[in-house]
Amino acid sequence: MTLIHNPLDFSGIPIEANEIVSFLKQNFQIKEICQKILYQRIIETTAHEKGLIVTKAEIQAEEARLYREIRLEKNSDICIWLANQIIDLEDWETGIRNRLLAQKLANHLFALGVEMFFNLNASDFDQALIYKLVVPSAGLAKEVLYQIEANQISFYEAAHLYDIDERRRHQFGYEGKIYRWNLESTIATAIFSGRAGQVFGPHLAKEGHTLVMVEEFIPAELNAQSYQDVLNQIFQQWLAMELNYLLHSDKK
Repeated sequence: MTLIHNPLDFSGIPIEANEIVSFLKQNFQIKEICQKILYQRIIETTAHEKGLIVTKAEIQAEEARLYREIRLEKNSDICIWLANQIIDLEDWETGIRNRLLAQKLANHLFALGVEMFFNLNASDFDQALIYKLVVPSAGLAKEVLYQIEANQISFYEAAHLYDIDERRRHQFGYEGKIYRWNLESTIATAIFSGRAGQVFGPHLAKEGHTLVMVEEFIPAELNAQSYQDVLNQIFQQWLAMELNYLLHSDKK
């Protein structure tokens, strides 16, 4: 496991651990990292109490699956890839073990409650196939919207030309299938009360001034993917509550 007592070697350039921590603080990322560390502690403690373990065989099977997924076949390719990620094999296998343990714990605690949770919150799992366009100014967003509504340009063409995100530009604004619960409440209400092909916005989001077009609405259905998504949501809510309890109990 890579312990950062010495400077981290980034392609021959040393980076001190305190530089990494300072950068995370300055960019408001340190809180999220600390939360994830405490989540892992909660998972470890609870899994131990429940007698849950991850075997070496399970780690190796998942490791092999991931290598196939990222198309790494030779040991030399794996070593190069790990070095490029600035981790060693132990870091990699520990990360796999932690994710598998979290999955086991989520299933152990909440698998029987997924269907009930889904039925009680079915509308939250309606999906929309969304295309998104983000530009840096309100004026440009309004101008692009005018061009789209006047049929001077399609939404896809506008996204390809104007979106600030390179990936979305190449994909003509494609954002993917989004659950209702993943959207801000006001935006979700507008989108799911609209019609396919309608353009919504502009509204100001974290990325910038945003236009959204829905290509398709997908009613909630409990299938293999949504089952896992529901389970993950319940598990994340539980982790947040456990962390809140931990933080407040430590102050008593």
